[in-house]
Amino acid sequence: MPDYEPVVGMECHAELLTKSKMFCGCKNEFGGEPNTRCCPVCLGMPGSLPVMNKTAVEHVMRTALALNCTVAPVAKFDRKNYYYPDLPKGYQISEYDFPIGVGGWLDIEVNGEIKRISIRRVHLEEDTGKLFHALGNDSYVDYNRSGVPLMEIVTEFPPDIHSADEGAAYLKKLRAILTFIGVCDGKMEEGSLRCEPNVSVREIGSETFGTKTEIKNLNSFKAVQKGIDFEVARQVGCIERGERIAQETRGWNDAKQETFSQRSKEVEQEYRYFPEPDLVPLSIDEAWIANIRETLPELPDARRARFVTEYNLPVYDATLLTDTRALADYFEVSAKASTDPKVVANWTMGDLTRLLNADGKDISACPISAQNLARMVDLISDGTISGKTAKSLIEEMYVTGDAPDPIIEEKGWKTVKDTGALKAIVLEVFAKNENIVADIKEKGLVQKRGFLVGQVMKVSGGKFDPKDVNAAIDEQLN
Repeated sequence: MPDYEPVVGMECHAELLTKSKMFCGCKNEFGGEPNTRCCPVCLGMPGSLPVMNKTAVEHVMRTALALNCTVAPVAKFDRKNYYYPDLPKGYQISEYDFPIGVGGWLDIEVNGEIKRISIRRVHLEEDTGKLFHALGNDSYVDYNRSGVPLMEIVTEFPPDIHSADEGAAYLKKLRAILTFIGVCDGKMEEGSLRCEPNVSVREIGSETFGTKTEIKNLNSFKAVQKGIDFEVARQVGCIERGERIAQETRGWNDAKQETFSQRSKEVEQEYRYFPEPDLVPLSIDEAWIANIRETLPELPDARRARFVTEYNLPVYDATLLTDTRALADYFEVSAKASTDPKVVANWTMGDLTRLLNADGKDISACPISAQNLARMVDLISDGTISGKTAKSLIEEMYVTGDAPDPIIEEKGWKTVKDTGALKAIVLEVFAKNENIVADIKEKGLVQKRGFLVGQVMKVSGGKFDPKDVNAAIDEQLN
């Protein structure tokens, strides 16, 4: 039985962060009462004319530069003709043969290896409305999303992606870049970033590509990974059973963890592209490109490398902390305000992330300011509070949004410096654990010393500085 390799092209759609829609003045926001942010332009009414959104164009230029693309000197809009209930005009304004960005790449890391993924194009279009299928035979459409500026990023052909892991890593890296440069909020659960893998399989060593299927509108990294894996297994099964693979668009059923057929896949000719007669071509000169290039912030890879060198972080920590620009900014503000950036990183990735996840919030909505987190870390470092007390403190800070100092005073959580009281507790613990003490003193089982430290901290309610506890224990053992 031959071995097969997946061949995966990626089409990713990102809704752009603009105040208004692509070709009209309607507000560009997620949600809201259905059909309340519409006008004759985004509803495709006869006689209405589109006006180009300059900010959206510049967001696409910014993305193209961040993805190492060439920004074309001339770009034009085209009509992509097809009928669907969520497309009120009966066509979508898009870019066909003259996109804004061409010929780029980004690097991903999978299993410790760096791989370069080539990008064919970055172009600008408008989003469609949204269909809602009710119980029974009724369907409804909300046109609030119709006309929202939508950027499409398409990988090169032949594709460089050959596994579900690589597909998910590509999407994660792309999302990080888009959020860092501020063109998209990356909220996949809200549909502002969607991915459509084009999946085919072929025998390893073959130069012939198999029939591809497109998995439509995946909105999570897990769905991308599982969707590609399922589709690869399904196609291999079809080939081995002698069945024909249809070129089609398939959906993803998250409950069943499987793809399902939606419709046959259109080819380019069926869209009957022709230049949009109501919009002039874009002329993009070098001065405009240079101005946009100057607005680019430090990108995720560069910031990760700097976090490793400047704050002495492991690569793993730096990678997690540069997942989004908001998280990287939060950490850096806190790290600069603290005496111990590594401990700040630990608390940010640990307890703080746990609290945010449980609350369904991201770091931009964190009740604990970066400065207050830094202050808490420094209070641990100087012995004002113990690490155990800090666990309770950070939860109180999260609930109240207060600085750590007044909470510590109110709760009486300051570390006790009474050496006499500490010695008495150590002796009490030693008396209750004579066998452990004997194992350490007589058998050299020093690994059991940690048990004694834990018991002292437990008996004292975490009121003593762990350094003082260790010193007191050593004094008694010696």
